[in-house]
Amino acid sequence: MTEPAFLVLTALVDEPRHGYGIAQEVERLSGGRVQLKIGTLYGVLDRLAADALVEPDREEVRQGRLRRYYRLTDEGARALEEEAVRLADNAHRAVERLRLRQVGGLA
Repeated sequence: MTEPAFLVLTALVDEPRHGYGIAQEVERLSGGRVQLKIGTLYGVLDRLAADALVEPDREEVRQGRLRRYYRLTDEGARALEEEAVRLADNAHRAVERLRLRQVGGLA
């Protein structure tokens, strides 16, 4: 799973969001490190929807513009959890190896 996909799924955990809201939440979650351009965002959303990890929630018109909201599916929540566990395990292994290196346990 790519980092943008991981962050988009994470942004949708607590509530459905429209595109701009997702982009803002991704930027907030990443501490400003990841700023999704609209084309990239909708490419990620299209792939996640094709994999049934997100789905449209509703559409509404605001100030003459259509906003499509997306929500996380149960399958998307499972995929996000699996990826979060995988990343945490990898990070834990890296930290442990770095500690061993610092004390001279790894060459």
